[in-house]
Amino acid sequence: MNHLIHDSIFDSAARIPDAEALVYGAARCTYAELAASVRAMASLLLAHGLQPGERVAIYMEKRIENVIAMFGAAAAGCVFVPVNPLLKPEQVAYILGDCNVRFLVTSPERQAQLAPVLAACPDLEALLLTDGAPAAPSGLAVLHWAALNGHADDARAPHRRIDTDMAAILYTSGSTGAPKGVVLSHRNMVAGADSVATYLGLCAADRLLAVLPLSFDYGLSQLTTAFLRGATVVLMNYLFPKDIVAAVHAERITGLAAVPPLWIALSRFEWPPECTLRFITNSGGAMPTVTVAALQRALPRTEIFLMYGLTEAFRSTYLPPAELARRPGSIGHAIPNAEVLVVRPDGSLCAPDEPGELVHRGALVALGYWNDAARTAQRFRPAPCQPPGLPLPELAVWSGDTVRRDADGYLYFIGRSDEMIKVSGYRISPTEIESVLHASGLVAEVAVFGIDDTQLGQAIVAVAVADPQQVDRATLLAECRRRLPAYMVPALEHIVLRSEALPRNPNGKIDRNLLRQTIKPGR
Repeated sequence: MNHLIHDSIFDSAARIPDAEALVYGAARCTYAELAASVRAMASLLLAHGLQPGERVAIYMEKRIENVIAMFGAAAAGCVFVPVNPLLKPEQVAYILGDCNVRFLVTSPERQAQLAPVLAACPDLEALLLTDGAPAAPSGLAVLHWAALNGHADDARAPHRRIDTDMAAILYTSGSTGAPKGVVLSHRNMVAGADSVATYLGLCAADRLLAVLPLSFDYGLSQLTTAFLRGATVVLMNYLFPKDIVAAVHAERITGLAAVPPLWIALSRFEWPPECTLRFITNSGGAMPTVTVAALQRALPRTEIFLMYGLTEAFRSTYLPPAELARRPGSIGHAIPNAEVLVVRPDGSLCAPDEPGELVHRGALVALGYWNDAARTAQRFRPAPCQPPGLPLPELAVWSGDTVRRDADGYLYFIGRSDEMIKVSGYRISPTEIESVLHASGLVAEVAVFGIDDTQLGQAIVAVAVADPQQVDRATLLAECRRRLPAYMVPALEHIVLRSEALPRNPNGKIDRNLLRQTIKPGR
């Protein structure tokens, strides 16, 4: 198996040079062409003087240049930092400053947007623009994409790297505070790609549609798994979910990854009977069982993989498609080459069906949070149940998520510790209430969270998207009373109906924090 993440591209180019590696609109890129461009990008960075481990940020929409820049940075021995294209200039500047980015790859249009804030990034020295000219002088060295041509035959040796060295920093927003940069090694990314490609049965004939941000570990995984097996990735910046259905048909897509809000939207479309999808995957939150059932009806020949992951360990569990009917609501068992434990606060293992914290150990555990020793010490702690004489304890990721494991070893998500609602001494998972409302068939989307309450500690708020001509708050309240114990039922004034879609964060998940700030219960 490869040890460095970019080697997958070079190996596939040696095996199948003329096979399609990337598609972006009308542009097609073979593995031989991709490998040559990645080498040229690496040479350009080395010629500019970048040293081992220095950070190269990429801020643009999904396109072939984005992929070349990321993997070219890795091939040079640098660290790539993909920045979500939906972020605003101030958020981008925070990331560039936080991890001391020295080199930024972007487009002239985005460079113009960033111009007012780049002065706050003292380590930044140079820009590489995809095309055109910069909109305004930046005070930085400005290179153009055509400069890669001058490095096509450059035999400059890259910095020596090994699998435990840094490869990427992915920024993820927490429930509070500034984004944190999760540091991933080559070993993390290669082991993760191999594990996921194995249980998905990925092969060179597969064609993956990449609709998620490449700054999201789940979105980046579409590239790393495909390159490992020599498959094709079709990059897509979609406007409407229906465009995804059309792209699947046009590009003969065999694999599609999405998050629950997008799957909910896609489950409402009529998919063509000759659909080429071999498998679909879900992560980034629990997929409602009604959505799973709708997708099974719409895509009867497509396997559905439900997965759980966190950026700090990439991917932790998956549910084999054969278990969907037997274990509704399960997030499955540990992926290959990982161990997932359920533990009590004292670190001892939970009994079957006893709720506890999910702890992940193995090769996928990240290197910590960039420049944040305190938060790293909170999340990355010694793995449970280690031999007492072990001189250097193994570190595991303590997820902060509450799960339970059944007698057969399958896991069920209960809730995030920072999202649990505390009502009159009860700890309530918002996911459980959301599942009930989804199962009613009355709502298109729903988000549940807690707000401060002087008598209860917290009160439950449910925000639902529904047709006001067919559904009212009293109907949803009755459904909750029918299916839930009294302490889990939101008060009528805390049920909010709206017709527009719920807000999303940059990775496409429902933004509960924004809802908590903006929703006024009782309306």
